[in-house]
Amino acid sequence: MDVRPRAARSCSDDGKLDLAEARLRCRIIVFRAPRKIPDTKPSRMSPNTWGRRTISGRSKPVEEIIMADQEIPLVGQPKLLNRVEVAEGTMAFHFEKPPGFNFKPGQAVDLTLLNPPETDSEGNIRAFSIASAPFEDQLMFATRMRDTAFKRSLKKMPLGTVVKMDSAMGSFTLHKNSAKPAVFLAGGIGITPFSSIVRQADHDRAPHRLYLFYSNRRPEDAPFMEVLRNLEKTNPRFSFIATMTEMPRSKQTWNGETGWINQEMLSKHLNDLRGPIYYIAGPPAMVSGMRKMLVASGVDEDDIRTEEFSGY
Repeated sequence: MDVRPRAARSCSDDGKLDLAEARLRCRIIVFRAPRKIPDTKPSRMSPNTWGRRTISGRSKPVEEIIMADQEIPLVGQPKLLNRVEVAEGTMAFHFEKPPGFNFKPGQAVDLTLLNPPETDSEGNIRAFSIASAPFEDQLMFATRMRDTAFKRSLKKMPLGTVVKMDSAMGSFTLHKNSAKPAVFLAGGIGITPFSSIVRQADHDRAPHRLYLFYSNRRPEDAPFMEVLRNLEKTNPRFSFIATMTEMPRSKQTWNGETGWINQEMLSKHLNDLRGPIYYIAGPPAMVSGMRKMLVASGVDEDDIRTEEFSGY
């Protein structure tokens, strides 16, 4: 088992570290926050940034938290059932769902490759948001295919190969108060947790009003576009707004929004920017920029939840 330190992966709704969950999921934890108590969800960094996490919140001193040695709970060893390219440079991997495996839309798992043909300094473990919904009978993960030993092994391993999977983790999940709309701001592969959330919301006929703003360079780079368009047709409470930032480099036609997600674009589709709960997922620079834009627009920081995808 890999025993490198990991950072705590979730916060409770009131902004305090969820120690019970962290104890379950971490072997040895040393977590230092930069003189702030988080009022949003912490960002999940890629596994090559062990022990480093970014969180944001209001200024309050915090104590260093050191947790005792705990084993990470193992769920099972699911088989790879299928893989498909869902955008240029992006693949989706479908695994069987282990018996009794439960998760909330928006959560993630750690996947470990067992005896891969090659490895490197980044190791054999990656954290993946689950892109499929709990009601579905398979687990789907999607990732940009960087040139690393892990990604090369994942791309080439035969169907039927088993991997190790830990239990679901994280609290980047839909809030319970359906009177407050949810606004999802996704950049690139940051779409994965929202893919799970909107699929399940459609299945459950959730009462929440949902808006998904999805930014990519080109349509060729955007996973799940057709699925999301279809969900907008089947769920009257879901609005899907996709935008492209580098259309001159695209070979496809595009009639949707263009440019970065900004205050003007949000105001075009939302009646009041200060009413919803905002969820931001994507590269660190995108997440930081969206947060600053929302705060400058008068959104309360308590209504902003973030998750960073770094090094993917």
